[in-house]
Amino acid sequence: MTEISRLPGPVMDLWEWQFEGACRDADDTLFFHPEGERGSARRRRAEAAKAICATCPVIKECREQSLKVREPYGVWGGLSEDERAAILARPARQVV
Repeated sequence: MTEISRLPGPVMDLWEWQFEGACRDADDTLFFHPEGERGSARRRRAEAAKAICATCPVIKECREQSLKVREPYGVWGGLSEDERAAILARPARQVV
């Protein structure tokens, strides 16, 4: 008989939180900058995306997932690309 205990759980169990995201009905271009966008235009777009994230019931799950997979683009869990990069660049805390 085939051993199935090592197989991942149902996909729905892993991603169901996404159905509750405040961004589900938002324009996805708000969360991802167009090529060449810089300066104040980029900051305004990112802040508008973060405002949606701030109302989201699954912001924690989204943020954790984006850091776990090292999501390189867009606003995820209320964090911009640069903010995630800064968090990931921090040295891991040592347990004392």
